[in-house]
Amino acid sequence: MIVLFGVFIRYNEEADTHWQEFRRENNISSDIENDFYFRYPSFQDVHVMIFVGFGFLMTFLKRYSFGAVGFNFLVAAFGIQWALLMQGWFHTLDPATGKILIGVENLINADFCVAGCLIAYGALLGKVSPVQLLVLTLFGVTLFAVEEYIILDLLHARDAGGSMVIHAFGGYYGLAISWVLYRPNLNLSKRLNGSVYHSDVFAMIGTLFLWMFWPSFNSAITDHGDGQHRAAINTYLALASSVLTAVGISSVTQKKGKLDMVHIQNATLAGGVAMGTAAEFMITPYGSLIVGFCCGMISTFGYVFVTPLLEKYLKLQDTCGVHNLHAVPGMLGGFIGAIVAASATEEVYSREGLINTFDFEGDFADRTVGTQGGFQAAACCVAIAFGIVGGGCVGLVLKIPIWGDPADDNCYDDEAYWEVPEDDESIPPILEYNNHMIHKLPDLYLGCVQGMS
Repeated sequence: MIVLFGVFIRYNEEADTHWQEFRRENNISSDIENDFYFRYPSFQDVHVMIFVGFGFLMTFLKRYSFGAVGFNFLVAAFGIQWALLMQGWFHTLDPATGKILIGVENLINADFCVAGCLIAYGALLGKVSPVQLLVLTLFGVTLFAVEEYIILDLLHARDAGGSMVIHAFGGYYGLAISWVLYRPNLNLSKRLNGSVYHSDVFAMIGTLFLWMFWPSFNSAITDHGDGQHRAAINTYLALASSVLTAVGISSVTQKKGKLDMVHIQNATLAGGVAMGTAAEFMITPYGSLIVGFCCGMISTFGYVFVTPLLEKYLKLQDTCGVHNLHAVPGMLGGFIGAIVAASATEEVYSREGLINTFDFEGDFADRTVGTQGGFQAAACCVAIAFGIVGGGCVGLVLKIPIWGDPADDNCYDDEAYWEVPEDDESIPPILEYNNHMIHKLPDLYLGCVQGMS
């Protein structure tokens, strides 16, 4: 990374010491017009979501909190470096110098890119090694940069909050990998695939951080002014609607009308996922509530009915239920964006508003809203295809028995990869903990087992 950054990465004009000259040449009146002051608050919020929100959301497993937060940290820190390079080569490469110019908006986009890999990690939580996660991130960021370029640049689709580019891609990418890495004997670790009281409380911390900052996530890279303002409002309302719906449906589907913490931790966020594409459109406040209501309901029913069926019939082991929180709401968000774009009118948006919202300029100046809606739908299909096909190929790579993944009877347990306090140790210190160790030390292992007996 140091070598690649040394060769390619440079500051853009708003972060470089030549900013004063740039300001004078472009008649910029004040330093306050530097993009940093517009984007950095949103960057802070998105950064908290990536490192705190996603990390703590996955701490619900009773003995995998170190792995949830620690490996989340590892994946994100590695991913943002690779994302700055990959996205830079596609979007901000200076053809004259061959350098990638980065500013605060590039940092936000790198966080977005990493979010797709962290979503995929949710489907594999507790079943893979940290080395596998780094490989997943290496390929995931690369695939993300390519599909993002196709969707945003070639198809010219709008996806400010990433319903398609981030959530649909990341969700189906993780699900495809999980399907390829199916473990028929995972029931050997069934005792650890669940929560305890305090682990669910920690996971709820992640939910609340994500819920609070999601309006920033969906509005972070939208156009300054009305688009960013509208994106925050629409996301805020969709999230609020999801909470009420998830609580209601959870109560209806559980015995004695009680609530299931899994639903409250996850389905309450579905509205924010689904609002990503249409956030900056004129979907109207009541339209935002409808999106939140529908996705909160679909997500909760998914946890109740769909997840067990996926494992039983499709052999798909989805630890965090990313199918219900990211894949399906992201797909729906993409098609919702297509419908809203296709139904846009000049009376609602104004002529200038249509041009500004959908960037009908340059090569796309003659594009109609109907055509835009069609390209939005096509973009959603591209994201899903990249996720499924790319995930299947990466899954085959991760299936090669060289990565040190945990054995079937040692999944969902921090002790395979972390030093844990002695009073929490649940497995003997010498283990056949992954496919590298099988038959390596049979005499020593047998002696430990006999000694314990």
